[in-house]
Amino acid sequence: MGRVYGHGKGISASTLPYRRSVPSWQKLSTEEVKDQIFKLARKGLTPSQIGVILRDSHGVAQVRWLAGSKIVRILKAAGLAPAIPDDLYHLIKKAVAIRKHLDRNRKDKDGKFRLILTESRIHRIVRYYKRKRVLPPNWRYDSSTASALVA
Repeated sequence: MGRVYGHGKGISASTLPYRRSVPSWQKLSTEEVKDQIFKLARKGLTPSQIGVILRDSHGVAQVRWLAGSKIVRILKAAGLAPAIPDDLYHLIKKAVAIRKHLDRNRKDKDGKFRLILTESRIHRIVRYYKRKRVLPPNWRYDSSTASALVA
């Protein structure tokens, strides 16, 4: 199966270990990890950034194995979850960067094409999140107000 926006057909990726139990060398407890997640979320970090910090600085391989649920679900339970999902946020950020580039480089036809592809991805993922009731039904992506969303 090929990609929607690209020529790749690859399935190569890193895989998680089959065993889902907490490693024996893990020193942090569930409560310590949750407190760390809340502290980092209050600083304004995204769930993916929190996961990277926990992995690199605290040796937490997978929060899901230790805490029993994912970072976003832990944040939702505490009311600290981001307003828009991580993947949508990064796509909007990318579209804003491309639009800013196109303001300076008007003749960049390939950049214009990539902006169209990126915004198509945004509209597709917004449709999915509305269907899953993650976003409200009246939520709309507007290119003129997009820079305020990622600021």
